[in-house]
Amino acid sequence: MLHHHLTAAPTPTAPTLLLGPSLGTTLDVWEPQLPALSRHFNVIRWDLPGHGGSPASDLLPAPAPTLTTLGTLVLELLDTLGVDSAAYAGISLGGAVGAWLAAHHPERVASLALICSSAHFGPPEPWRERANSVRTKGVGHLADTAPGRWFTPRFPAPPHLLNDHRRVDPDAYAVCCDILAGLDLRPDLPRITAPTLVVAGRDDLATPPPHARELADGIADAQLVVPRAAHLANVEQPEAVRDALLGHLIRNHPGPVASRGEAARRAVLGDAHVDRALARTTPFTARFQDFITRYAWGEIWDRDTLDRRTRSVVTLTALVAGGHKDELALHVRGALRNGLSPDEIAEVLLQCAVYCSVPAANSAFAIAEQVISTYPDDDEREQADH
Repeated sequence: MLHHHLTAAPTPTAPTLLLGPSLGTTLDVWEPQLPALSRHFNVIRWDLPGHGGSPASDLLPAPAPTLTTLGTLVLELLDTLGVDSAAYAGISLGGAVGAWLAAHHPERVASLALICSSAHFGPPEPWRERANSVRTKGVGHLADTAPGRWFTPRFPAPPHLLNDHRRVDPDAYAVCCDILAGLDLRPDLPRITAPTLVVAGRDDLATPPPHARELADGIADAQLVVPRAAHLANVEQPEAVRDALLGHLIRNHPGPVASRGEAARRAVLGDAHVDRALARTTPFTARFQDFITRYAWGEIWDRDTLDRRTRSVVTLTALVAGGHKDELALHVRGALRNGLSPDEIAEVLLQCAVYCSVPAANSAFAIAEQVISTYPDDDEREQADH
């Protein structure tokens, strides 16, 4: 059976979320998102065969391993754990496994998130060459060059990820390369009915954004998010990927309004701000914290009629009109989290100059410029209460 870790949510009845890793990494690749995801889900992370704690023997005896082989191993894991249906998120090869599950066993996948993945991973020849190279030379040389494939030049590769890569079983890694060489999920995409989020790294050389657009175009009603990152976008841009995942998962696995509200509040304003606000709660202010969590965030921000980018535009306009400067700074950060660019925020404020007032927009530009110039370094330093 595949090696796995279960991180239980505080609520026993929480839904299950399955997290699949990329080639050359282990379940630890999901550590940046684990604390936030496990607040709302029972999170099961698993290792590919020959990676981390999963034995290579899970894969090597198969006569001609394919993506079906990996998908079947994940199904066996779910059966062993007694999980009938789960949300699924996977990176690269781990994402392809999830897409196969959603296409061929739709009753087992309640929602799907594909991170820097693809329906096909390019021509087969480079993968077969890599498989042959690993069989003769081992994986050390690939681990040494992994930072250039996984991250943009400005991002320092975490040493523990590279060490995990060096410990991968060469034969199992080579078989995974063979699987990638023969993988083509394009005919299966129309069969996927699970609500789907696609995340692409804007600077990803392994699975460039056109691969993500092909997924999003091929899967009905799929949403596409493109943070500035390379192949391991969840490591390089942990907050952007976390927020996109939380928004997608909570929207498609709604719990109590308060729980949905806290998830939306954290996705837009950030964990540190919400933790600080809740820590300052007194018996006198508790009713207000409960009110804004349930009503403002659980009932309004969590509605799907408008997306969160649009809600940020509306909120910024209202705050400029009302002269709420502290709140404006907070929600400029929220707008950046929700995917608005600095240029788009400037256009919103310019519109406010016409319809709110020039003095109000002048103050707003100064506040927004200060926030944008230091974002994300000061993203968790704001002091407003909600």
